[in-house]
Amino acid sequence: MFLSSVGFSIVIMSIWPYLQKIDQTADASFLGWVIASFSLGQMVASPIFGLWSNYRPRKEPLIVSIFISVAANCLYAYVHVPASHNKYYMLAARGLVGFGAGNVAVIRSYIAGATSLQERTSSMANTSACQALGFILGPVFQTCFALIGEKGVTWDVIKLQINMYTAPVLLGAFMGILNIILILTILREHRVDDSGRQCKNINFEEASTDEVQVPQGNIDQIAVVATNVLFFVILFIFALFETIVTPLTMDMYAWTREQAVLYDGIILAALGVEAVIIFMGIKLLSKKIGERALLLGGLIIIWVGFFVLLPWGNQFPKIQWEDLHNNSIPNTTFGEVIITLWKSPREDHSEEPTGCPVEQAWCLYTPMIHLAQFLISAVLVGIGYPSCNVMSYTLYSKILGPNPQGVYMGWLTASGSAARILGPVFISQVYTAWGPRWAFSLVCGMVVLTITLLGAVYRRLVAFSVRHGRIQE
Repeated sequence: MFLSSVGFSIVIMSIWPYLQKIDQTADASFLGWVIASFSLGQMVASPIFGLWSNYRPRKEPLIVSIFISVAANCLYAYVHVPASHNKYYMLAARGLVGFGAGNVAVIRSYIAGATSLQERTSSMANTSACQALGFILGPVFQTCFALIGEKGVTWDVIKLQINMYTAPVLLGAFMGILNIILILTILREHRVDDSGRQCKNINFEEASTDEVQVPQGNIDQIAVVATNVLFFVILFIFALFETIVTPLTMDMYAWTREQAVLYDGIILAALGVEAVIIFMGIKLLSKKIGERALLLGGLIIIWVGFFVLLPWGNQFPKIQWEDLHNNSIPNTTFGEVIITLWKSPREDHSEEPTGCPVEQAWCLYTPMIHLAQFLISAVLVGIGYPSCNVMSYTLYSKILGPNPQGVYMGWLTASGSAARILGPVFISQVYTAWGPRWAFSLVCGMVVLTITLLGAVYRRLVAFSVRHGRIQE
């Protein structure tokens, strides 16, 4: 989980400026697909690795998936080398990193099978804390590597450039190799039922004489589908928030590319620290008020966070006029605003245009989002998202019961990956065409519908053993 989150977050702030640097034909709409390719790869791989882990030792899919991520990170470090089509090499590299991250389904399945109901929430929270730590250290590493600068140093013998864009992925490749070594030397198979009694383990040939058989019963498929939808929306909302942070701050506060990488990296790192604190608190709160109540509370906090982010007042952002020609405002059709968004500045950084591009017509009449608004919103989303995230897949694992969960966890991970695909595409298009007021209003409406769905299935989101009367809730 840690490696997967680091692999995603360690380059999220620098993908856009790096894409501009290696391929001048890349536009903002292609940026959305580059970011989404990680999740597309993960969505394809998750059910495959999940099914693999149901019938074979879990070490196998874990090692193979991490090896793919290591190779993909090395490819990312060389996307500047080809003479043309560099943006497609970056797209492939990020897609393969995501494919390797499909092992999240295996990890969640392992945890669900190795813990009792009483241990489940705490274990899932610890796992999420490791994931959040990855999201913390990813931007921190990126921020530190920003000090290297865009030029960096070049190892001519192997044509390797080590700069603020490639150093993070090289670190990710090293961490992947380290993770493979840890899996080979430490990981062992273990499986218990909901009460904590050891069960027969299909992933391991040896079996003890005191093992019990897995309880039989039907899984509540309505609860399964509803939880997948809830998880999709939660990941969708956070993915779009991550994606919009850099362009929003560049538009509203006239930050340069390097400033955006540095400051936004610091903000996301702070949110990661906040998330770890929330995960630790969740372990205590869940015992008092339950997972369902925490999930509902987290969604309400997320709604407040995006409501706060709506633009108000009479102050407008600085307009970026440099690309305006013939003293007229361009025709801002839906396709054209995507293509002209965030055009690449020239090599001279002192002449880099900053502010809200006039090609986005809404810049002329939409009030700016004040920095205090943005920071308050980020804090609220940083509280609501980790609460919803860990509660949703903790409830999911309990609904499924003690049977092997690899495939089901694969589908849950795939739904989250689909959210990470659609979230960046949705926000980049709506934000570019209609601005932050429409974009965040639609998100608020989406959260209200999600809360309504949760209310409709609230009573069904109970553990498998509780539903079948084997354990009291």
